[in-house]
Amino acid sequence: MRILIRGGTVVDPENRTVEQKDVLLVDGRVAGVGADLPADDALVIEATGRLVTPGLIDMHVHLREPGYEHKETIASGTRAAARGGFTAVVCMANTDPVADTRAVVEYIRERARATGVVHVFPVGAVSKGLEGKELAELASLREGGAVAFSDDGRPVVDSGLMRRAMEYARMLGAPVISHCEDPGLSAGGLMNEGRTAYLLGLPGMPAAAEEVMVAREILLAELTGCPVHIAHVSTAGAVRLIRDAKARGLPVTAEATPHHFTLTEEAVEGYNTSTKVNPPLRTAADVAAVREGLADGTIDVIATDHAPHAEEEKDVEFAAAPFGIAGLETAVGLVFTELVHSGVLDLPAAVAKMTVNPARILGLAKGRLVPGADGDVTIIDPRLELTVDASGFVGKGRNNPFVGRKLTGVPVTTIVAGRIVMLERDLKC
Repeated sequence: MRILIRGGTVVDPENRTVEQKDVLLVDGRVAGVGADLPADDALVIEATGRLVTPGLIDMHVHLREPGYEHKETIASGTRAAARGGFTAVVCMANTDPVADTRAVVEYIRERARATGVVHVFPVGAVSKGLEGKELAELASLREGGAVAFSDDGRPVVDSGLMRRAMEYARMLGAPVISHCEDPGLSAGGLMNEGRTAYLLGLPGMPAAAEEVMVAREILLAELTGCPVHIAHVSTAGAVRLIRDAKARGLPVTAEATPHHFTLTEEAVEGYNTSTKVNPPLRTAADVAAVREGLADGTIDVIATDHAPHAEEEKDVEFAAAPFGIAGLETAVGLVFTELVHSGVLDLPAAVAKMTVNPARILGLAKGRLVPGADGDVTIIDPRLELTVDASGFVGKGRNNPFVGRKLTGVPVTTIVAGRIVMLERDLKC
């Protein structure tokens, strides 16, 4: 199949260029990028006034399958990803059974091939059962297709275990993704520790619970030489620690989520369980620090930490609700509304944090629009306005705190391996 994307503004995050060009896809790969490419017998997509980027990558999602299909499935989660403009997602290991064996990793890959509409790259668990007691068979997981190792959803508390995991991961050529939380400090917390938690009568989770573990991971990365990726950074102190580690040349990278660079702890004041997330929404000063970290390159990646839950699980009192936000279908709109249009990030930098940067961290041959590359493309209308309506989501999760918010700049077409998996008519926000 031939697809010609004509007249769009091609954003090249690698070379930091923004130029009007055509993009030709042939048989699932990029065949040409340039001016006035011939259409011949190609399907033509008119992209004038729109941005054409390499296919977006979300390196932190929870697809829930196997085991929690009432929350999300690989089929529904990848449809949500496609609608959100993502052509690839990286799914965490906290399934049931846990992705701590090669068989589970291979099952996820097979289900993705059978039912998914975007690329799916599984993460293998660091420890068996996510219990933090015994290392999983990391080499076997890697052979089965795991692109990284993480117990995300839970911290690896045992520093000796994490050291050994990093030593093995370095030999296997894969990063460790760390959920940084000291449960001795955060246990029982429902939101950020501080004045708002006090006024609401809710137990808090201090910023130090995150920062203590960020510091440990940096030290272990220095000790082992293993690349460590800090998930969902939420505090000013964590940003500062990561910035210092990078200045010393350590193999440390980091990500931030749209909810952590957009919302503060005050969003919890209505006890809306869609604002209950771990790590919690922090202070305005923390949000400013995360945005600064994105702007100066301290934070390499924007990821959603997409964590869908069934409606009945979230429609309970705040203390009883699970942590998590369903974020795949609103992420790009928030990036453009909060970061690009406000001048925090220019176009190449914003796109890099969702394409070449996660691809580089994970060792994926993705995130580039050059001849011979995979035909993964996202087309974004930077001026299109949509109001978030969770009833129009295609994923199963409705637990999104941005319902009712107007977003400017959203994906209108998603192409995976030369196949159109989302068109503008699919947008129902």
